[in-house]
Parts: sequence; structure tokens; C-alpha cells
Amino acid sequence: MSYHQERLSPRRGIVLFVASIVVAFIGMSLFSAAQTGTSPAATGRKALDYLLAERYPELSAMFNGTLKEVFSMDVLEGRVHKELDGFGKPGDVGEPVVARDGKITLVSFPVTFSKTKVNIQLHIEESGLLAAIHFRPADSPLPPTWQPPPYSKPETFHEREVTVGADPWKLGGTLTVPNGKGPFPAVVLVHGPGPNDRDESLRANKVFADIAAGLSSRGIAVLRYDKRTLVYGRQMSQNEFTLKEETIDDALAAGALLREQPEVAPARVFLLGHSLGGYAAPRIASADGKFAGVVFLAANARPIEELVREQTEYLAAAGALPPDEAQKRLDSLKVETEKLRALQPGAANPPVVLGLPSAWLLDVKNYDPAAQAARLSVPLLFLQGERDFQVSMRDFERWKSALAGHPNATFHSYADLNHLFISGTGKSLPAEYLVPSNVSSAVIGDIAEWIAGSKN
Repeated sequence: MSYHQERLSPRRGIVLFVASIVVAFIGMSLFSAAQTGTSPAATGRKALDYLLAERYPELSAMFNGTLKEVFSMDVLEGRVHKELDGFGKPGDVGEPVVARDGKITLVSFPVTFSKTKVNIQLHIEESGLLAAIHFRPADSPLPPTWQPPPYSKPETFHEREVTVGADPWKLGGTLTVPNGKGPFPAVVLVHGPGPNDRDESLRANKVFADIAAGLSSRGIAVLRYDKRTLVYGRQMSQNEFTLKEETIDDALAAGALLREQPEVAPARVFLLGHSLGGYAAPRIASADGKFAGVVFLAANARPIEELVREQTEYLAAAGALPPDEAQKRLDSLKVETEKLRALQPGAANPPVVLGLPSAWLLDVKNYDPAAQAARLSVPLLFLQGERDFQVSMRDFERWKSALAGHPNATFHSYADLNHLFISGTGKSLPAEYLVPSNVSSAVIGDIAEWIAGSKN
């Protein structure tokens, strides 16, 4: 999860339409596949026909709540129309390729346009609504899909959809609950930077889906939810917002919701933050005052501008960035850092710096997460991949230094793990994230054992 808010807008590249691969909490459509018996392929073809005919109102009616938010009519009639027009006149449509990705069905149609060939990939929920539309290269109909980790024991737990928070920012979530008699300990999962879905999906890798399956297989309930910048990215990008609006408020709402569940022991609800979620965790825990403990996964303890510089220098040294591009980025970062130092509250036209609203940066300008964590009395668990180049061992050592002599803090690092807590060898590089894998079983085991042994 690279820093930071450049992912607030839908990501682009060969995938032109990117929305979350999620099961949004939107209720069942009156015309759902389950009720009509319509197959995902038939639903996909109907949506494709609307898309190619530029019948955007009918297409929009097939979207789930998240996709409607990301692709408004203005976006469909503007950017989407322009993308389609660039392909030329649509021609033959081939037979679809179909695959499953958790509860989502992926349907990909090869389409021949007058200027090019494109695979148009649609993600269809069990309700029959569309969760995403992607354009993919002609030789790549579908990406690899997520596979449950080997430590998942689906016969030992069940899940249900929940709603986190309330209007105007309510979010869809999934609660995974062990089978049997509770009440169970439970964990709220808080995302890294950018518009993450509830699974923290990155292509075929789903960090939070792995953690939920692993912990619930070991008797721990888990709540994960879609991030506000994913579901309401357009509204948020129109206004100044801070870490509070991006992350903290929804984590507090999730914790309160989890304590209300009948299967959950309310005094045994823990907080787990990954990357930015770990950076925010001391503020979340301090504001809440009820979490039984906090887990920090690859949590940065340093300011974001330091991380961006370190990431850029690392990628340049590893040959993942051409020297001229690396220097260009470093020069730009120097300018942005000077802007950051000059930021003052109350500016008439506050600038965007480092891709973030001024209010966000001013809010964390004097925030020291390690110092705030040192004031927490609940058990704290810090986990770090030693191959992580995004949040490095320098952050891990800063946490350790700030909490030296604190008996409530436990630290583990893993020689072979990256930022996603997935195993690998050699230098970790961004391309590694595209290889399908799962969160290490050692991480799942360490979290579960720590929760079992944690006492306030």
C-alpha cells in the first residue's frame, strides 16, 4: 500500500475501470440473479450490451452501491465514453471466460473493435449486481484469483454482512464468526492507505480476507469493512479531510458495532491496523478507550515524506526505477516537502501536498504515533516483515525504542515476509505483489496466540 492518496481516484493503466471487488451491503435487488435464475454470464452480457450501446442509465441501474458512487453518470458519459470511443466501433463479441473470486463471479468477454481487441471483464455479485468493470489486454482475459489460505477451515466459522457507521458515511462490512458457543474474542481490521476494500485486495492477494479466515478458524471473530475513501471517494475528494475522517471515525464505529454482537465478548475486542491503519492505531485506541489490545502490522512510525523518500531510493537502488525517473521523483519530493513545512492552518486556498489535503497533513504534523502508543496501558503486538520496503525495519526499531521497558509491548519480525506479510526471497519489489499468495501462517498463529494470552 504505497503512500498515499493518489489511490483516492479510481486506479488507471491497463485496467481502466477499477472499483472494489467487494460484497457491498446494499440489500438484495428485486431483480437479483438468485430471484430470476439469470446466470452471471447472462447478466454480464446484458451489462456489456448496455456499455457498448452507451446506454448508461440502464447500465448504471445494474451497479452496486460502490460502483454507482465511483462511476456517476457524469463519469460514464464523459471519461467512459471517451475510452470506448478510442477503441473504435464495436464489432464481434466472443464467448465469455468465467471464474470465481470468493463470492464474486468474474465474466470476461473478448470484444473486437475497429481499432483494437479488448477483454471487457465484469465482476458480478451473488445478488446479480455489478461490483466492477475492467478493460484488459486481448491476451489476458482474467487475472489470477484469490484462493483461501491453507490454514482456513471454513467448516469452523461462518460470516454475515453488517453495516458500519451511519448516514452519510455508512459502510458495508463482513463479520466472520467461529461456530460454537461464544462469546468469542474479536478483532477489528483497519486498512492501509488508499481506497481499500474490506479484504485489502491487491490483485489476487487479499490480506484481510486471509487474516479473517485464519483467525476465525482459531476461535476469534473478525470484522472487516470497506474504507470510506473507496465508497465515498468522490465526495471526500471535493472537501478537505483528515486522518480522523479517512480512518479513525470508522474504526471507532466498527469497534462499537463489534461489541454489540451477541457472539462477541465485549471486553475482549482488539484493534488491528495494517500500514496506515497501524500508524493511526494509537489515536484510535486512545479515542476509544475500550479495546483490549492493539496489533500493529507493518505500521509506520515516521512521517509520510520520509517513507516516500526511502521507498524511492530503495526502488532506484534495486533497479526498479530508472535513475532519471528516480531523480525526478526525489526532486519533486523535495519541493513537496518544502510546501509541507510551509503549511499553515486557515489558508484561503489550501494546497494539495504529497497528494493529500492540507488539513490531513496539518492534522498529523506533530503526531508521534510511537509516543502515543507508549501511553497506552493495554497489550500491544508489533509485527514486521524484514523484507518490507514500504514500511521498513527503521520504523520497527523506532516502535521498539519508544516502548523499551514497557512490559505490555511484544515484538516479532519475520525474515522472509514483505509488506503484505507474504513470504518471498531476495529484495522485495512491487511486482511481487502481483503473484498470488497468502498471509504467512506464522503471522496468523502469532496473533491468535497473543490474543489468547492477552490480559488487561
